[in-house]
Amino acid sequence: MQNNKVVLVVGAGDAIGSAIATEFAKKGLTVCLARRSADAVQSYAETLRSDGFDAHGFPLDARNEEQVIALFDKIEREIGTIEVVVFNIGANVPMGIVETSAKKFFKIWEMACFSGFLVGREAARKMLERKRGTILFTGATASVRGGAMFAAFASAKHGLRSLAQSMARELGPKNIHVAHVIIDGAVDTQWIRENHPDFESLNAQEGIVKPNELAQNYVMLYEQPRSAWTFELDIRPWVEKW
Repeated sequence: MQNNKVVLVVGAGDAIGSAIATEFAKKGLTVCLARRSADAVQSYAETLRSDGFDAHGFPLDARNEEQVIALFDKIEREIGTIEVVVFNIGANVPMGIVETSAKKFFKIWEMACFSGFLVGREAARKMLERKRGTILFTGATASVRGGAMFAAFASAKHGLRSLAQSMARELGPKNIHVAHVIIDGAVDTQWIRENHPDFESLNAQEGIVKPNELAQNYVMLYEQPRSAWTFELDIRPWVEKW
């Protein structure tokens, strides 16, 4: 195993996940990116490498226990010590309750909650051996408030938040920092640009969350002294109602 300090971002999309990876890369950590699409994750890794950072991309179905275990083992064996793990899988799919099939509900739970358990557990296993580490979970408005048309997503995100709370209480006294980041507002992504009816006006007045500015908060949590750890951090633009 190499001596590199690694950040593993699971759910490395083209906005939040890649921004988080970039901010950690700026701090000198080797970046490992994971998501289901092999082509996309390799493209993100190549972009970081072209900017002079050490980055690696891995295809991963985070719902698959064997794949998650194998990825952690491979990174620790071939790349470096996993110091930070960021779980950033969303599954934000609106649907009415009577239109929500059991299959859809289960899939959303698998993506947004169960895979968080698998990733968090494997991170804990590695970090407990060294008695240090940081595990960060990305939450949403649905983590604390179930909205109409979002029963499946809200239940999964509530579950992820409870998982993070339990892990923080168990692992904190063992020198492993677990934190949960609630993103309460629209983030500047391609989907938001194309679908948010007020994107242009909100963006003009800084009412849309910028991925790079959001990502700086994840680095801040990683760098916090253990005498003043944060468990939950909620982030929203200044115009957001809550």
